[in-house]
Amino acid sequence: MTQSRPNTPIRVLIVDDHPMVAQGIQAVLEDHQNIEVVGMLHNGRAAIDMLPRLAPDVILMDLNMPEMGGLTATEIVLEQSPGTHVLILSMHDSPEYISSALSHGAMGYVLKDVPTDEIAEAIETVMRGERYLCTGAEGAIAPKSGDVPGALTGREQTILLQLAQGLSNKEVATALDISVRTVETHRKNIKRKLGISSTAGLTRYALEHGVLQGTGNAL
Repeated sequence: MTQSRPNTPIRVLIVDDHPMVAQGIQAVLEDHQNIEVVGMLHNGRAAIDMLPRLAPDVILMDLNMPEMGGLTATEIVLEQSPGTHVLILSMHDSPEYISSALSHGAMGYVLKDVPTDEIAEAIETVMRGERYLCTGAEGAIAPKSGDVPGALTGREQTILLQLAQGLSNKEVATALDISVRTVETHRKNIKRKLGISSTAGLTRYALEHGVLQGTGNAL
């Protein structure tokens, strides 16, 4: 996992559809010499499109945005750039929002009403590869969201369906236009979350939960 580099500022991308919020965060972060804001974008689709050009170390990602929200964008960003760290910055403090964000791969969750300097602290923490939850979000991960079947992300549900239909990792990768390595990573995560160790077990789980009958949201 990417670590902070000596004497090199952490490259931060702000993705939020509220200009005043984004500009306020940028103004705060500019006071920190070890942080460089490389861009401000208004939705997840723009973040994905600009990812190769901006090459951020950390993305501050809002949840509810037009065109593409933060959860979907987080999942795709991590598929395309596994070394990027996503830190959710949101007004929503419900356990469902926080747990869902973490299960989609976010390294941290910070509420928008936290002291502004805490955002910089959160960025530095996730850059070290450590999870960061602000005080208001800490209670949402007990029990850990990744330990229950319902925490499967949308992409993991899609991959589970295709694996249960007998497709190989390579065939799934071709169908979803992702790398075989990404499929393998998702496959391991699915097995871990469901407590299943074999492909036959995944197929059985899919049958029992109606996945193979076209009800992929039944998980």
